Amino acid sequence: MSSPASSAVFLPASAKALSEFFPLFQSASPETLDSLHRSATFNECPAGRTVLMEDSWGNAVYLIVSGWAKVRCQSGDGYVTLAILGKGEFFGEMAVLNESPRSTDVAALSRVELVSIPAQLFLKSLFNDPQLHHRLLQLMVQRLKQTQARFQLRNKAPGIKMVNTLVGLADAYGDQKGDTIEIFNIPAKDLSEVADVKLSEVPKILGKLTDRKLLAVDTQRSVIKLLNMKNLRLLSKLG
Repeated sequence: MSSPASSAVFLPASAKALSEFFPLFQSASPETLDSLHRSATFNECPAGRTVLMEDSWGNAVYLIVSGWAKVRCQSGDGYVTLAILGKGEFFGEMAVLNESPRSTDVAALSRVELVSIPAQLFLKSLFNDPQLHHRLLQLMVQRLKQTQARFQLRNKAPGIKMVNTLVGLADAYGDQKGDTIEIFNIPAKDLSEVADVKLSEVPKILGKLTDRKLLAVDTQRSVIKLLNMKNLRLLSKLG
């Protein structure tokens, strides 16, 4: 397993800050937050580094403070990207809950700042704090619904699937900049696999959306600017 490089890049002023940064902990009791805060490890991982290796055993749950990562699985001689993760998201919980090797790995798309919670403490916290347990179940159901929604789009036009993907990422992890929402400029291969469109279609679709002034790609800052969320949402429902 490749471990993130240790760094004090993120140190909350109080345990309560954990619930403010991470939706997973927003309903946790003060006692739970204090326990998690005291045992949390703060790390950073450079772009391109594998954070978690497939087939490794779960010894921690990870939460993203900042940056972007991808969940992927091995397919033949390469990898297929299954999901894109951003700030506030958590991962690694399935291997901890199942007490089994991981079925996927996670790689940093950009520099990522992380908080890790030891596996045994996370499990103990779930047993002792019903609100945390319930919140975890809610978020896992939400992920299942997102997977079902992607499946329902399988026969839609490539452009519709791409817009749905971009809107979903903006809603989950985007940075509001005035009337614009910015997301990471995700590599075309990863975007094509997550959106379930052909790689050759990605630049064509992004080009058309750019021409319609619905988005703009800032390569220098590595961001995609979603310029008109209202129209993008309307477009995502077409087809």
